[in-house]
Amino acid sequence: MQIVSKVRGVVVEVEHIGSAHTDVELALLLTAARERLHPGQGELDLGPLPEAAVSTEDVADWTRRSAGELPLGSTTPGAGAGERSGGRRPAAAGGGRVVGTASLLLWGVLEAAYDRLGFGVAADEAFKALVLARIIEPTSKADTLRVLNDIGVAGPSLRTIFRSLARCIERDYRDILAKACLGHSASTAAGRASLVLYDVTTLYFETENEDNLRKVGMSKERRVDPQIQVGLLVDPAGFPLEVHCFEGNKAETRTLIPVLQAFQARHGVTDMVVVADAGMLSASNLNALEDAGFGFIVGSRITKAPYGLAEHFDRHGDYFTDGQILESSRVMGTGKHARERRIVYQYSFKRRKRDDRAINAMVERAEKVADGTRPLKKDRFVKLDGANREVNWDLVDRARQLAGLKGYVTNIATTTMTGHAIIGAYHDLWQVEQSFRMAKTDLRARPIFHHQRDSIEAHLTIVFAALAISRHLQDTTGVSIKKLVNTLRPARSATIQINDQLLTLDPDIPPAARELLSALEHPGN
Repeated sequence: MQIVSKVRGVVVEVEHIGSAHTDVELALLLTAARERLHPGQGELDLGPLPEAAVSTEDVADWTRRSAGELPLGSTTPGAGAGERSGGRRPAAAGGGRVVGTASLLLWGVLEAAYDRLGFGVAADEAFKALVLARIIEPTSKADTLRVLNDIGVAGPSLRTIFRSLARCIERDYRDILAKACLGHSASTAAGRASLVLYDVTTLYFETENEDNLRKVGMSKERRVDPQIQVGLLVDPAGFPLEVHCFEGNKAETRTLIPVLQAFQARHGVTDMVVVADAGMLSASNLNALEDAGFGFIVGSRITKAPYGLAEHFDRHGDYFTDGQILESSRVMGTGKHARERRIVYQYSFKRRKRDDRAINAMVERAEKVADGTRPLKKDRFVKLDGANREVNWDLVDRARQLAGLKGYVTNIATTTMTGHAIIGAYHDLWQVEQSFRMAKTDLRARPIFHHQRDSIEAHLTIVFAALAISRHLQDTTGVSIKKLVNTLRPARSATIQINDQLLTLDPDIPPAARELLSALEHPGN
């Protein structure tokens, strides 16, 4: 590029500005040329700046050069046309400089998912920033500002963040999110859920003092710290539908009914089947579920199997085929609360091998207790007769008879769901466990810095929204949310300032990121 001066059509002066090999260089040279025109000559109309994509290598090269990490005129490997021709790049001092980079690609994907799920109805930008930043890097509310700054996104002030937490409770964002989640769930038909899965986990606090919410109770992590109980309701694919918080010493069996009743009241659901593990099993619980209009599938304790399957044992002994399904019925409860329940059993050879190993280990411990080489603890198969201790071989034989069997209790008629369908629905409970693992690991759901109930509830609402977005993106792309973030985050756009103009340069998208974007554009393909 040159600046020429003509007098009466004759070129009297030529000034060489430089050579451009990329669109960025051309834009910088155009600005430098304007600044170096002779005073009083007026500004030449050199046309609009070009608007073409620039590669990631160019952006990285210019970023490092502006920071002084590379000398002017140097090139980096794979630097494009500048490297191929050996041309000299223009100096940033000519009027252009990189003023920032941002992970706009990642942020755009997360924002699109947030809106696609209908969470934008809350119309709270600070809340959205807290949710999306937690997906990128879960941290404290105050440190969220660092995460947003690191990816180049303008974030709210700390005061605005805390106001957003208060608005989350005042405006009941969880109700808004739960209704949006049900509308998105693949298990809904005409706004009604057909099958939901439920489980409970605990989140502990490193504090010595209990309060009305944080209490010492039965801990799945075997801790003695004050904790809270968190109940999570998901659809068969693991997509979250409802989250609730309970006192740390509340029994798991007493959390199921309140969650389902709240779900029923929120959505007007009248036709729903809930699946829960054996820990939720109690005759009164099942009666309450049935009286509330819910169907249920619950894991059954296998101790009653010899009586329920007496005909099979009489005719075939302990012989089962792998995957064999048998059914019986059993009266559960006492007095006026007694009701007959359908029981579905399935035999698995793989489960039989696992059960046999466990039984052998317990028998070995019982024998050591019997001969006095091991102190008595809570050992199974030990029979006490006064001061005498011996192995209860009748109990051992009964356990071996039941090895490989798993039972399921339901109030759903055979004509509605087959035994195979009942078992398949129960096996989907791993989806709840996976969602809990995502919430507790990827999203760090434990509310370390919160101590008031409203703050804890607001924190869980943020985690709930982040979990919904994470499950949606994970199910759509087929990769974990952690891998998605790590793939898209390094693809950073660059903003270059040339005088008063700002140019945003799109990043060069690597193949792995392109595959993710393609999956999001064409889900299911």
